[in-house]
Amino acid sequence: MASKSFDGILADERRSALRGAGLVGSIICVCLFALWLTGFFDARRFIESGPAIQQLSSEMVPPDFGRWRTWLKPLLDTLAMSIAGTALAVVFSLPLALLAAPNTSPHRTVYFAVRTLLAFLRSVPEIILGVLFVAAVGFGALPGVLALALHSVGMVGKFYSEAIEHVDPKPLEAARAAGATQMQVIVHAVLPQVLPQLTDVTIYRWEYHFRASAVLGIVGAGGIGFELMAALRLLNYDQVSAILLSILACVVVVDSIGAYLRRTLK
Repeated sequence: MASKSFDGILADERRSALRGAGLVGSIICVCLFALWLTGFFDARRFIESGPAIQQLSSEMVPPDFGRWRTWLKPLLDTLAMSIAGTALAVVFSLPLALLAAPNTSPHRTVYFAVRTLLAFLRSVPEIILGVLFVAAVGFGALPGVLALALHSVGMVGKFYSEAIEHVDPKPLEAARAAGATQMQVIVHAVLPQVLPQLTDVTIYRWEYHFRASAVLGIVGAGGIGFELMAALRLLNYDQVSAILLSILACVVVVDSIGAYLRRTLK
C-alpha cells in the first residue's frame, strides 16, 4: 500500500512537471510567433539598415552640450511634473483602492464598478491622455501632470487594492468585534499592515513618472521632452544625444533618491 502511495506521488509529480513544461513550451512558441510576426527574424532588413544606423550614430557622436543652460528649466519642469503627478495619483488612488478591495469595499457592486474604472484608466496610455489634455488646457506642464496622474490612478489603485486585499484578516475581525467603525478598522487595522507596500509602490511610480514625463513633453506637455522633439525636428542629432544623456543622468539621480527613500522609510 505504501509502495502504491509512493508511486502515486511520483506519478503526480511527473504529471505536474509535464504540465509545467507544456505551459513553458507554449509560452515560448507564442513569443517566437510574435517575434516572427513583427519581422524580428528578417535578417535582410537588419543588414539593409546598417548604413542608416551608421550614419545616424556618426551624427549623434560627439554629443553637443552647447545649449545645456536652456535645458535646466525643462529638466526641472520634468521633475516637478513627476512629483505632482505622483502626489495626485496617491490622493485619488488610496480611496479607490479601499473601494476596490473585497475586504474593505462596502458593497459588491461598488467593488466591481471601481475595479472597472481602474482597468479603464490603466488601458489609456499616458501619451494619449497627454494629447487630450494639451487640447483641453493648452501647452505646458499642467497637461502632463494630469495625464500622469489619471493613468497612474489606474495602476497605483490596482497595486494598492491588491496589497489591501492580502492583509491579515485577524486584526480586522478583532477591531470589528470591539465595535470599531469601518473607518477605524481601515485606519487602525488595514493601513498599518500595508503602509510599507504602499510606500514602495509610490516611490517606484515616482521613478517611472520622471521617465514618462520626458516622453509626454514630445506631445507638447512641457519638460525636457519638448526640447528633445525640437532637436529631432531640426535633425540636430548631436543635441539629441546630449539631451538623452542628460535625461539618463537625471534618471540615475531620481532612482538613487528612490532607493534611499525606500531604505529610510522601511
